[in-house]
Amino acid sequence: MNASRSVAIWDPLVRIFHWSVATLVMLNYWLLDDDPHEWAGYTVAALLTLRLIWGFASRHLAGAHNARFATFFPTPARIRHHLQQLRTRQFDPREGHNPLGALMILLMMLLMAVIAVSGWMQGLDAYWGEDWVQNLHSYSADALMVAAAIHVVAVLAMSRYADLPLIRTMISGRRPLPPAAEQ
Repeated sequence: MNASRSVAIWDPLVRIFHWSVATLVMLNYWLLDDDPHEWAGYTVAALLTLRLIWGFASRHLAGAHNARFATFFPTPARIRHHLQQLRTRQFDPREGHNPLGALMILLMMLLMAVIAVSGWMQGLDAYWGEDWVQNLHSYSADALMVAAAIHVVAVLAMSRYADLPLIRTMISGRRPLPPAAEQ
């Protein structure tokens, strides 16, 4: 990909967070038990904490524009603008998360936090064997899997509808610019 014909979208920290969390969550949900499950959960919690810090601190760092929560927080005006983009099929190739994608990202981050805290609580004497804590952990994990499935389907659909290589962009960090957007 010619660097003059592409733009940086996702910095390395965001990409490492995304693929690491996706892998660990899937492993934890489908394969891991006992200590490996716990340590994978602690790792996801640590990655989530790092991403939250990065989402607020990155405003002071060059090159992390799309990592900032302020740039993609789904305000009513941003949602209206995105709905207009959907109608006209004209999308800014420099944009990271659109507002609807941002809602999903925020939901998945919230679910990961609930899963991490409820998982940690299960190891405390005060909550040992408490059904509501186990149910919260289990139902939140199920909800995260549903949200992740919707996220993947939406990414595939938007990639096709908007003609944007969203998956390749999350791998490389860069997105090609159409000739009209290069100016």
